[in-house]
Amino acid sequence: MNRNKETLIGFGVGVIANTIGTLLYILLFSDLGIQDTWEVAVEQGHVGSLLALGAILNLFAFFGFLKLRRDHRARGVLMATVLTALVILYYKLF
Repeated sequence: MNRNKETLIGFGVGVIANTIGTLLYILLFSDLGIQDTWEVAVEQGHVGSLLALGAILNLFAFFGFLKLRRDHRARGVLMATVLTALVILYYKLF
């Protein structure tokens, strides 16, 4: 399969894993709903923390792809994690 396609698949998996991780964290540890928790996080400046905790699932995707010897997919997950870090940096600075 094409390397770029493999990297894109890994990137998609990384974004989806981060989204699911963030939603799971909100559902398990918040007394409010998803939208209310997000609004409170934006108001209090905790969006970066939510995204960082959601990115924990990327660890499993990254090392899972490495174990399966899908290096380009693991590279895509790493790119998604770096994108998340840049978004967190944006929320922390602005």
